[in-house]
Amino acid sequence: MKQFASLILNLENTSSTTKKISFLKSYFENASHEDQLWTIALFSHKRPKRQINTKLLRKWACELSNIPEWLFEESYSIVGDLAESIALILPEALSTEQHSLSYWVSYLQTLQDLEEADKKVKVENAWSLLTKQERFVFNKLVTGGFRVGVSKNLMTKALAQSLEMEATQVAHLIMGDWTPDSTTFEELLQAQDATKNISKPYPFYLAYPLEGEVATLGNPEEWCAEWKWDGIRTQIIKRQGEAFIWSRGEELITEKFPELEALLDRLPNGTAIDGELLPFKNIPLPFSLLQTRIGRKTVTKKQLEQSPVVIYAYDLIELDGADLRHQAFSDRREKLKTLIDNIQSEQLFLSASIKFDFWTDLIKLREDSRAQYAEGLMLKRKNAPYKIGRKRGDWWKWKVDPFTIDAIMVYAKKGHGRRADLYSDFTFAVWEGKELITFAKAYSGLTDKELSEITKFVKANIKEKFGPVRTVEPSQVFEIHFEGISESKRHKAGIAVRFPRIHRWRKDKKPEDANTLSDLKSLLNALGNVDSSSST
Repeated sequence: MKQFASLILNLENTSSTTKKISFLKSYFENASHEDQLWTIALFSHKRPKRQINTKLLRKWACELSNIPEWLFEESYSIVGDLAESIALILPEALSTEQHSLSYWVSYLQTLQDLEEADKKVKVENAWSLLTKQERFVFNKLVTGGFRVGVSKNLMTKALAQSLEMEATQVAHLIMGDWTPDSTTFEELLQAQDATKNISKPYPFYLAYPLEGEVATLGNPEEWCAEWKWDGIRTQIIKRQGEAFIWSRGEELITEKFPELEALLDRLPNGTAIDGELLPFKNIPLPFSLLQTRIGRKTVTKKQLEQSPVVIYAYDLIELDGADLRHQAFSDRREKLKTLIDNIQSEQLFLSASIKFDFWTDLIKLREDSRAQYAEGLMLKRKNAPYKIGRKRGDWWKWKVDPFTIDAIMVYAKKGHGRRADLYSDFTFAVWEGKELITFAKAYSGLTDKELSEITKFVKANIKEKFGPVRTVEPSQVFEIHFEGISESKRHKAGIAVRFPRIHRWRKDKKPEDANTLSDLKSLLNALGNVDSSSST
């Protein structure tokens, strides 16, 4: 645990990619295989299930520290991180014991079936044996909120360097439906045919945003264009008579979409299709309808009727058990078209290729994306292989310009990590008559200098406190960008926006210059928002 806690501290205290890879590589070269396996899992979002309510952790920490809960909550609002707040207030350990990361994860797993009193004894015992930094990591694990500023891709590069393997090979080997309880380090990273685990997906190839002029891509004849759909990026895999649907986040979602069973039955063995899972009734429906099904253990008959799904296929990456990723995109697409024609399923469509002769043709089409129920265009070089991760050069996403609205900041909350002392999470509202109606939360888009400035404003203009959230004087206007908008019965504004972010601080505007709820609804009406009334 000392090694892992030291790794986390080092990673938190640097923004250098090179240093992060160096710290990770050194850790992988020195940690036990059991600890390496759990580290891979944690950085791949395979976290242990939370066993204890955070209210109980707060309570137990206050009792051990002999401080009132109101004082802890005030401290927490300043620190901004629950695990760190608990680690800071606990009394120093009288003695420590050196146990591994895997030991402490197993220790937490034994809490599952214990009564509350027994859980308390176990947690307090752990706290008494750990240093402050180790407690911080332990608390992160026990709350299920383990996050650190390192991507899975970065971890994979460091692991590959320590093993002297290709990063692409390691990326594929650590994909799939595994946990540290179901495999060993040696079994996971054995350089074997990935299809030995018949459910194993391939690492997704991710497009890079196109921000310059499209003409800089060169000869249009070398490129293929498709609509960029707004759904769940998916791989459908069938091997040895078993079918699996994977999300890009490596979540196995087969059982969440039972209506696709007929399609899965028709797929031939040894097939892996990359595509987009979309809510669909003759035309693609708003993503908000799909959100009603995400995260639910069971799907109701009403949800199946309101938001049935299909797959828009982009690419074919395995056929007859053979890996096709090295082949040219145009060749893979021809094989995909043949496969879809042979299957003849109303639940599997080939994402249409857009015919164009000149880049100017695409510029006009892109502006019409929302009328096609799309987010923009995808541009793919015809001779490109299927790569791993986000790479420049061969795949580009060229999204339509975002929606824009001027809104007023009404709530503020401190961030986490290096932003723990800055207000960086904000809630925004628009006018409805003389009342402000909240419609979006955003935390990205401001510079560090602007965050420091807005933090000073918040501290000087607090009206009310609700735990770590502060109500502030509604005087600051911000330009908010977002990708989509739909009706929603879950929000007071009656609408929901997709991917809101702060574009700029409009110091030139007064609160009365901010947009209204009618303006938001006008954006909704302009879209026609297909079947948006069924969004919940």
